[in-house]
Amino acid sequence: MGSKKKYGAILLCLVIGFLATKSTDLQSSVFGRVVMGGPMVALLVSMIICNIIPSVDKDFKEGTTYCSKQFLNWGIIMTGGTLSFADIMGTGVRALPLILFNICLSFAVAMLVGRKIGVTKNTSVLVGGGTCICGGTAIATLSRIIKATDAEIAFGMAAIFLFDTISAFSYPYIAPAIGFTENQFAFVAGTAINDTSSVAGAQATYQAMIANPEFSGALNVKLVRTTMLIFVAIVWTVLMAKDAKKNGEAGSNDSILAVVKKTFPMFILWFVVMAGLNTYGVFSEVGSDLLKVVSKFLFASALAGVGFKIKFKDVFSKGLKPIALGGITWACVAASSYIFAFLFAGYIG
Repeated sequence: MGSKKKYGAILLCLVIGFLATKSTDLQSSVFGRVVMGGPMVALLVSMIICNIIPSVDKDFKEGTTYCSKQFLNWGIIMTGGTLSFADIMGTGVRALPLILFNICLSFAVAMLVGRKIGVTKNTSVLVGGGTCICGGTAIATLSRIIKATDAEIAFGMAAIFLFDTISAFSYPYIAPAIGFTENQFAFVAGTAINDTSSVAGAQATYQAMIANPEFSGALNVKLVRTTMLIFVAIVWTVLMAKDAKKNGEAGSNDSILAVVKKTFPMFILWFVVMAGLNTYGVFSEVGSDLLKVVSKFLFASALAGVGFKIKFKDVFSKGLKPIALGGITWACVAASSYIFAFLFAGYIG
C-alpha cells in the first residue's frame, strides 16, 4: 500500500507538471504572452491541493520528495542541452560587462539585506541567483547545490515572481517613453527581466510597438546571461566546499579541491557536458527545442513535489520578508541596467 501511495504521488506530480506546462500555451493564446511560468503554476496548484486535503501521509511525502529532488536534477541536465558557450561570442557579448556587474550586485544586495531583515542565507542566495540569472531555473539549480529546504525554494520562487511579472509588462512601454533605442531596450530587458519566457513576452510586445518582428536583441542578451548559470553554479559549489571544510564537515587534511571533488553535484557536471555538446552542434535545433520542453516539464513536476510540503500559513507568516528582499534586489538590478543604458548609450548603440 505504501509503495502505491508513493508512485501515486509521483504520477500526480507528473500530471500537474504536464498540465502546468501546457497552461503556458493557453496563457499565450488568451493574454498574448506567458503570465506565469509552468513551474510556478505547478507550485501553486500543488500548494492549493496540499492546503485543501487534511494531511499528507509519510508514503505520499516520500513520492513528492523524490519528485522535488530527482526531477530537479534531470531538468537541470536537460537545460544544459539548450545552452551554448558560443552564445557568449554572439550579439549578446556586448552586454557581458553589465551582466557580470548585475550578478555581483544581485548577490551582494540579497545577502546583505537578507541578513539585515532576518532572511535565511539559503533563501537570500536563491533570491540573488533568481534575480540575476534566470528566475526559476537558477533557483532550481542553486537549491540543489546549497541544499535549500523546500520552504526556502518556495519562498525564493515567490520572491521573484511578482517583480518579474511587473518588469515583463512595463519595460516595453517604459523604453520608448524615455527615448531608448532598440539596443538600449535589449540591454535592459535582457539583463533585468528574470525568466526567459518573460523576456520573450516583453520582446514580443516591443516588436509590435516598433513594428519590427525581426528584433531579437533582448533574447540574445538573455541567452548570454543564462549561460552564466554554469559559472555561478561552479562558484557556489566551491564556496559550499570551503564552508564544509571550515565547519569541520570535511576531513581536516582535505584540501579545498578534494572537498570540491567529494561534494561536487554530478548533475552540474552533466549540465556542463550537455552545454558543451550543444555548443559543438551535437543537438539539432529540433533536439535542443525538445530538451527545452522536457526540462520545463521536469521543473514543473519537481515544483509540484515542492508544493505538497508548503502550507499557506507558512508563506504568509514567513514568506513576506523574502518577498520584500526580492523586491529590493530586483529594484537594484533594474536601476543598474537602466543607468548603464543611459550612461553608455554610445557603446550600446
